Amino acid sequence: MTPFLSVVASVVAWVGAMLAAASLAVVGPARLRAAWRGLRGRIWDARRAIALLCVVLLASAVGRGSLQTVSRLFGVQATALIYALEGGFVAWVQATFAAPALTAYFSWVYVYGYAFLLSFPVIAYLALPRTTALRRLLVAYALNYGIGLALYTLVFAYGPRNVMPDMVTPLLFTNQPDVMLLASEVNVNTNVFPSLHTSLAVTVGTFAVLTREAFPRWTPLAVPLSLSVVVATMYLGIHWLTDVVAGFALAFGCVALAYRLVDPRSDPVGSRSDAAEERSEAGADD
Repeated sequence: MTPFLSVVASVVAWVGAMLAAASLAVVGPARLRAAWRGLRGRIWDARRAIALLCVVLLASAVGRGSLQTVSRLFGVQATALIYALEGGFVAWVQATFAAPALTAYFSWVYVYGYAFLLSFPVIAYLALPRTTALRRLLVAYALNYGIGLALYTLVFAYGPRNVMPDMVTPLLFTNQPDVMLLASEVNVNTNVFPSLHTSLAVTVGTFAVLTREAFPRWTPLAVPLSLSVVVATMYLGIHWLTDVVAGFALAFGCVALAYRLVDPRSDPVGSRSDAAEERSEAGADD
């Protein structure tokens, strides 16, 4: 097995195990059984949101290289401006808090925890009898990626580990060098403003709070994990504080817009019977 495939296999194994455990603990066996029986219908109900997300991800994958060239030639050269705004904040974070245990934790969070954080809500919201939360989540994901890609094109900037190599250590790659193989396939070192790790993690955390009545066990897990991802982006020397602040703004804006775009009244009337069945079965899990 090549090093790249080994990294991918490790991520799949870790995330798969976490998804299985969280599905049983947070969603519950009865809801999972009900979701499985109605899976085809729920996917069909969410087909437009799924298609939108797929189109945005495909556009990002296909156009990333070309748009990066456009950004380099015509984008706003923001590295010096960001550095002038915050100086050595990220260097201070590393100098003050860096420790082997924290480095191991934040490296794990940045790769494995982040993948789990984005994946689990899809399973959880598929288990709900109505698809409103699922469709809003997928639309919010698509908005994050789409707006993020546009901003990456408009703003050309290097991260702190590239600007201050003598002060900021790329802790993720020194702790897990094989992860560089995976990172190089999905990102480049000038895709820093805004931090999509931050925006997507905060998006999930915000949805967890907004849907806490449906999954009360998910919120106290999702919020600390999403904030850990935010801290990891700076602790590992990948993003500036400015990128993180922009990521928060992007997340809240995308969630608000997703709620405006996805009307709960557009859920199929037929799902009411599913809701009654789900409520009766869910009682067995409590």
